[in-house]
Amino acid sequence: MMDCTDRFARYLLRLISRRALLYTEMVPAAAIAHGKAPHFLPFDAAEHPVAVQFGGSDPRELRQCARWAERYGYDEINLNVGCPSDRVQAGRFGAGLMAEPLQVARCVEAMREACDLPVTVKCRIGIDDQDTETELPAFIDRVHAAGCRTFIVHARKAWLQGLNPRQNRDIPPLDYARVHQLKRQFPDLEIIINGGLRDLATAREQLEHVDGVMLGRAAYHDPWILAAVDSQFHGDPPSVRSRHDVLAAYLPFVERELARGIALSAMSRHLLGLFQGVPGARRFRRHISENAHRPGAGPEVLEAAAAMLDIPAAA
Repeated sequence: MMDCTDRFARYLLRLISRRALLYTEMVPAAAIAHGKAPHFLPFDAAEHPVAVQFGGSDPRELRQCARWAERYGYDEINLNVGCPSDRVQAGRFGAGLMAEPLQVARCVEAMREACDLPVTVKCRIGIDDQDTETELPAFIDRVHAAGCRTFIVHARKAWLQGLNPRQNRDIPPLDYARVHQLKRQFPDLEIIINGGLRDLATAREQLEHVDGVMLGRAAYHDPWILAAVDSQFHGDPPSVRSRHDVLAAYLPFVERELARGIALSAMSRHLLGLFQGVPGARRFRRHISENAHRPGAGPEVLEAAAAMLDIPAAA
């Protein structure tokens, strides 16, 4: 979710659901080790519960990351061992580390020694020609021995040779059964499934086999999907009544960030999917896309875009 789940997106998503656990973009561990924590790690207290995700393979760097994450007040640290991008591979982190379970274990151990936060791992079911029946359980077993008890498993292989990152999100076949089997093999671990899950009905079905569900691009491109999370999965009343309420609650945050010098476009781009499927949504998106980047653009751009929707303000 690089360039998607930044702090502006997370603030918006938190307005829709109080209970969903939010994750940051993948933060390069090397950047934190080189003094860039103030750039990457600040977040609004309203985002809790929120986990920070790091990408790296150097235990010394990740130890520093863990200390900074605890200092900033995150609720969880997640190590990404599933991203297949070329940039990630060149830096020896991401999905390529699934071939190095011992190194991943060292990283997890270093982070756990450095802080009291839970350390979790996000991975694929395998890479390239790995035998998922044997190598995935071996990977989980080794990393668990280092102190990780929560694994978020994208139910696809990553093909590091032959597929680009976008293709790796769609072409390798989903194998939910493999993740279900993993839970049976490790009943005492928390196994969370990810990949290709597009609605809450499907998520509920998955909870018959695993402990949790991670929604990625589905929730980003149609954030209103999270509106029923609190009621359906936690028995709480909904956080908001309508999409218009979400926008209205987002505007004070936008005004505050504008006063700090943040461009409207940095925040408004996360709103483009809020009215997905609603009459007038195309006009809403177009108005924001054409005007939010203009010098001096402010909340009036968002208000004018909302006025183009063909639904009442209570919907």
